[in-house]
Amino acid sequence: MVDLNGKSVLITGGTGSFGKSFAKTILGQYKLRRLVIYSRDELKQYEMAQDPAFAGRPEIRFFIGDVRDVERLRTAMRGIDYVVHAAALKHVSIAEYNPFECVRTNIIGAENVVKAAMGSAVQRVIALSTDKACNPINLYGASKLASDKIFIAANNYSGGDGPRFAVVRYGNVVGSRGSVVPFFRKLVQQGATEIPITDPRMTRFWITLPQGVDFVLSSLTMMKGGEVFVPKIPSMRVTDLADVVAPGLPHKVVGIRPGEKLHEMMISSDDSRSTLELADRYIICPNFSYWRTDNYEVDGAHPVADGFCYASDTNTDWLDGEGLRRLLDETPDGL
Repeated sequence: MVDLNGKSVLITGGTGSFGKSFAKTILGQYKLRRLVIYSRDELKQYEMAQDPAFAGRPEIRFFIGDVRDVERLRTAMRGIDYVVHAAALKHVSIAEYNPFECVRTNIIGAENVVKAAMGSAVQRVIALSTDKACNPINLYGASKLASDKIFIAANNYSGGDGPRFAVVRYGNVVGSRGSVVPFFRKLVQQGATEIPITDPRMTRFWITLPQGVDFVLSSLTMMKGGEVFVPKIPSMRVTDLADVVAPGLPHKVVGIRPGEKLHEMMISSDDSRSTLELADRYIICPNFSYWRTDNYEVDGAHPVADGFCYASDTNTDWLDGEGLRRLLDETPDGL
């Protein structure tokens, strides 16, 4: 893993589910010089500062700021070595109804992070993406695809001694705020007599917060600049998930919401021509003229088959009810 001892790290969206988990992990594993929690929500920063995992830690700086504000980002990145960009508007339906706000945060915000990093002494930037960025049909996915392209292209402009940029792309996070698991749990607690299902055929990729944090750290370690890292993670049918979280309750089919997919994809067949496979992940390599195709040979990487597609419905790794329970046990408030 990358050695963060004595280093300064900034997390945008640092008060979110991922940001808090990432911060807690690196504080436990390394002796950081400084950890900057960059977010725009004063209340969440106050609450995070009261958490025993963070209270009284002199290396933590709570920095109020928005990724829409490039000057504020430049100030926050002074003396920073590594940046993890987790800030985003992430809800499909909210993005559909508020398109300008989504663009300002997810696209302009990505550009601002790149600009601020290039004007600082930052060494590496890794940005969180989503499976919805692959062949997007909704604004959230399209905005994250644009964000991915911005971070990948940034390597062309940062120069030989500038920061390196890469992206991680994964699926739904089990138990994160706003995800379907806490939603189903809340319905059960409220005495619901049925569980709403958009479509009984729907499938999704699933990953836990600890797995996501470890994947980001390992990708931060191996990145050369310009890659999209995709973990090998299991799929599950939403109906099976509902049966685990709300056993015995009947399902009510309510229909797919605007901008929602039946299945998610993380690597399209068009990307297969530039995708490498490792034991635990895929790496979509950038189409740079200077990119070395043997960058990952030492790790045993090999090209995927032409036409390869990594989608939640054709995935070879599937979660059953017991498998989901094990994943939930890994979350802070496991089932």
